Amino acid sequence: MSRTLVGSGARSPIRSAQRNTSTARSVSLPMCLCARPLTVSGVRWRSSRLDVDGSGRPATWDSFGIWDNRIEEPILLPPSIRYGTPIPHISLSRVGSASHIGRRRDNEDRLRTSALTPDTQYFALFDGHGGPHAADFCHTHMEEHIRKCLSVETDLEAVLSEAFLRVDAALAAELQIYGNASLMTVGTTATVALLRDGIELVVGSVGDSRALLCRKGKARKLSDDHTPERKDEKQRIRRSGGFVTWNSVGQANVNGRLAMTRSIGDFDLKKSGVIAQPETTRTLLQHAHDSFLVLTTDGINFIMTNQEICDVISQCHDPTEAANIIAELALQYGSEDNSTIIVVPFGAWGKHQNSEFTYSMSRNFASSGRWA
Repeated sequence: MSRTLVGSGARSPIRSAQRNTSTARSVSLPMCLCARPLTVSGVRWRSSRLDVDGSGRPATWDSFGIWDNRIEEPILLPPSIRYGTPIPHISLSRVGSASHIGRRRDNEDRLRTSALTPDTQYFALFDGHGGPHAADFCHTHMEEHIRKCLSVETDLEAVLSEAFLRVDAALAAELQIYGNASLMTVGTTATVALLRDGIELVVGSVGDSRALLCRKGKARKLSDDHTPERKDEKQRIRRSGGFVTWNSVGQANVNGRLAMTRSIGDFDLKKSGVIAQPETTRTLLQHAHDSFLVLTTDGINFIMTNQEICDVISQCHDPTEAANIIAELALQYGSEDNSTIIVVPFGAWGKHQNSEFTYSMSRNFASSGRWA
């Protein structure tokens, strides 16, 4: 099943580059030069300049209607020409992440960021249950299966759908070697984002880890939690012969065991409708308005609302600081689970701040973010 979210993006001519595409492809763009550089945690982040019209006068990102006075990144010229809007290169060194064990004995969350190809980046979270085996397997092998799929398929939604199913099948084959029936109950969520050409963002997800895009300061869901509370998922489980029950604290479970309807692993529940087929979304980024992508495990999104997560991150100086603060806040607000987060900055990083919002370590955590 797939959903498509399409953003048109502000279209700005790049006249000098368009006059000679072949020459433009060999241009080495200057890094950002700003009259007032900002220093954060010892790192100088400055805004970008580009000779837009061939006049010799340097222009900042704001000349294109894009905010960026913090992160120093070159422009991806061929994609910018193709899409008609300036597209920054998203450096993996700018991506922030954090993973806290919380009050659990072990941390079964895993995260991964990498460059799959020169034009495609990979961001992934896996939240294991029943043991770390499934999360470890996905952390090690999901990337290679996506690479194989990319070699024969250009549609990123199709790539993620096929890769998830291949990883699930490969995990089943590996666990069967051990002949241990208890391993048939291990599983993991998987939330994977692919970013191509700095503008095409595709997310695939199973389970209750979450992907959010902050656009114009507002949280925009790029994934839906696969829980038995969802009417469509509950009906699918029942059609497959499974059943949904509620525990003593009112949480729905599949066959009284699993609090999600899709996962990688959980092979004892495959006949009851638990599947590894991801739901996918495709979004064209608008770097003038999109501040960041954030991936979180349920140790965070069960205790914080989507908008609260975005508001806190928007007040932070850099993605690493943001990731650590969110993970710490989840613990302070009462989360007992592992808390893992990835923050990927985009062109509008730092632009949209909610001046009326301030986060507090003592805020009331009675409301849950699961249904936000």
